[in-house]
Amino acid sequence: MRRGRFGPPPPDGGPRLQRVDRTGPRGGRPTLPGPVTELVTLPSGVRVEQLTTGTGDPVTVFAHGLAGDISGTRPLGSAVTGRRVFFHFRGHGRSDVPPGPWSFDDLATDLLATADLSRATRAVGVSMGAAALCRLLATGPDRFERIVLYLPAPLDGVRATASVRRLERLLASVESGEAAMIADAVEQEIPPSVRNTPAGWSFLRQRVEQLQRDGLAPELESVWSAPALAEEWLLKEFRGRALVIGCQGDETHPAAWAERIAGLLPGAELELYDRPAVLWSNRAALRDRISEFLNRP
Repeated sequence: MRRGRFGPPPPDGGPRLQRVDRTGPRGGRPTLPGPVTELVTLPSGVRVEQLTTGTGDPVTVFAHGLAGDISGTRPLGSAVTGRRVFFHFRGHGRSDVPPGPWSFDDLATDLLATADLSRATRAVGVSMGAAALCRLLATGPDRFERIVLYLPAPLDGVRATASVRRLERLLASVESGEAAMIADAVEQEIPPSVRNTPAGWSFLRQRVEQLQRDGLAPELESVWSAPALAEEWLLKEFRGRALVIGCQGDETHPAAWAERIAGLLPGAELELYDRPAVLWSNRAALRDRISEFLNRP
C-alpha cells in the first residue's frame, strides 16, 4: 500500500489526479504525454515504476537522484546500446512508499532487485542513485561489469546545506499542492541562463505536472540518518570498470567526492567538468562520454 506521501493515496496505487490550479506556469505548448511505464513488484514486495527502452544486450539500469525522476536520467542513456531500464526509487513517481524510516540499504535493495529482474550487467547512478550504487558494490563487488557514477553524493552522510534546503523546499511545495509554489521550488534547479528559454519552460512544466500528479514522500528525509557507506575502502574490491563524473563548483555534489570515490575504485576513469549544470550546458558531450564508456567492446 502506498502511504506517507503528501496528499491522499490513489485507490489503485497509481498517481493522484492533478489539481486544477490556475496559478501554475502557463504559455507555450502543453507538455507531451510521457512514455508508458509499468509497476514492477520486487521480491521485497515494494512496487517500483519502471520504463524500458531499447532492445537486446547488454542491459543497463539507471538510478536517479534525490527527488529526481525517470525523465531526468533518460538523456544520460540516449546513446547507450542495448536495453535501458529506468526506474523510480521508493517514494518517487508511482513507486510505493513503504513505512519509514528508510536507509541507503533500502535504496540499494531496490536498485539490486531492479537490476536482477532485468538481468542488467551495467548501472548508471546519479547523485543519491550513485551513493546507493556504491552501497550495493560494498556487498556485491562483482555484480556489475561496468558502472557510471554521475555527480556522486557524499558517502559520509553529511549533506551540503544546499542539498538539505532543496529537499525541504520541494517537500513543502508538494505538500502545499499549489503549482505556483512547486514551480518556484523547481525553478531553483534550472540554471539562470536557461530559465526563460523554451527548454527551461518545458522542463518546468513537466516537473510541476509530475510532482503534482505523483507527489514526493517525506520519508526521503530519513535516508541520510546514516552514511551511505561508512566503510569506503570496500569500494576497492570492485571488479568491474568504472567511470566517475563530477563538476567543479557544484556545492551539492562536491568535485572532491568524485575524486575521492574514483581513487577508491580500481582503475576508475575520472571526468571533471569545469562548471556545474553540465546536463544543461553540455548535454551532448556528457551523453557521448557516458555512451563511449559503456559501449566499448
